[in-house]
Amino acid sequence: MGADRCRVAGGMDTEDTGRADDAALDAYSRVVTGVAAKVLPAVAALSVRTPRGAGAGSAVVIDPDGLLLTSAHVVQGASGGVAAFGDGTETRFRVVGADPLSDLAVLRADEAGVPPVELGDADRLRIGQLVVAVGNPMGLAGSVTAGVVSGLGRSLPARDGRLVRLIEDVIQTDAALNPGNSGGALADSAGRVVGVNTAVAGYGLGLAVPINPTTRQIVADLTGQGRVRRAWLGVAGAPVPLPPEVTARTGQRRGLRVVEVVPGSPAGVAGIYLGDVIVSAGGRPVRDGQSLQRLMLGPAIGVRLPVTLLRKGAYVDVVAVPTELGR
Repeated sequence: MGADRCRVAGGMDTEDTGRADDAALDAYSRVVTGVAAKVLPAVAALSVRTPRGAGAGSAVVIDPDGLLLTSAHVVQGASGGVAAFGDGTETRFRVVGADPLSDLAVLRADEAGVPPVELGDADRLRIGQLVVAVGNPMGLAGSVTAGVVSGLGRSLPARDGRLVRLIEDVIQTDAALNPGNSGGALADSAGRVVGVNTAVAGYGLGLAVPINPTTRQIVADLTGQGRVRRAWLGVAGAPVPLPPEVTARTGQRRGLRVVEVVPGSPAGVAGIYLGDVIVSAGGRPVRDGQSLQRLMLGPAIGVRLPVTLLRKGAYVDVVAVPTELGR
């Protein structure tokens, strides 16, 4: 060819390409190692014993006073256990509160002093964004894996006795997760914890409960009250397209068509009927069941909730007062 070096398309030679690849790999490595250095010290390996036998998982320190966050299924049936950190420190912990319907639990360590992680906001995540999972899979303490956000807005069914609820906005990642990772941290590139690893759905398919305003409220309830109070409206629905004129006016494409109203429920008392389409509640758009479910936490109990409906093509405004679920 008469050239001293082989060139690739675009005029860059193979040596330059190699240097660019090395630089990109170095940048990736710096991000992952930086996240690991920031998060690893605050991740504990949990050992619990229940009537069903011994169990294990992970947890993350979220408060300097010794509060840890983990998955509810990790500590199910246990009142406490032992938390071991990467520096060799071990401490006993007790379960402050667990909520199977969100698969989150709050623990309190007997000995505090471990610096907490910084909590982020999963609502800001984007598909393809780098995330790092930190936990203790298969008993291998302090394991770090990296991947990307593979999907957002997933739903994961959770059960507590006869109650079944969808955990909403679940994060899907291809960062390798294995048994023992449950309760561990899923962090963004800045080392902020944006999720609590909860399940392995298949090879290259891990799921994490998001850290967002809804789960922050759940954590606050578990910390302060030991349980999560949920509001109940007594209505079930299915998402439907809104009429073009409504979409043009509001920018909202979908609403929630009411397919069931429990007699005597807050929805029934308020005058919500079968066939109505819920457009908004509490001033927030209602596009699906999760949109409404997101509002049904403790602060909504006993509080007037304005609801805007579409009924036979006309807007109807009603006010419902949610009651406490299970009470």
